[in-house]
Amino acid sequence: MKRIIVDYKKLTPEILSLLVDKYPDGYDDDQIISFKNAKNETVDAVEVRTEDTVYLVKVSTRLENTMANFDEDDYDDSEFSDPIVDLPEKGEEAEEDEEDDLDK
Repeated sequence: MKRIIVDYKKLTPEILSLLVDKYPDGYDDDQIISFKNAKNETVDAVEVRTEDTVYLVKVSTRLENTMANFDEDDYDDSEFSDPIVDLPEKGEEAEEDEEDDLDK
């Protein structure tokens, strides 16, 4: 089984969906795993699993906020494996369309 450490910057909607399913009300301190990375720094993470992979997602305030605001319907199937930081914010495209309409 593969073990992958995921930072917020590399978080995909797929992994975020797994997190929200496993921790619908957020995670507690007793669900956080602490370990030392290769640089001997302490890392706090929460675990989610698929059939063949264990993901350790680094804990951060930004992760908590993203989990709280996540809605699977905001993403197309083609975007589900892209890091969320590379995707446009929900509502951002609609605002751009409205601005284009105002310019006409």
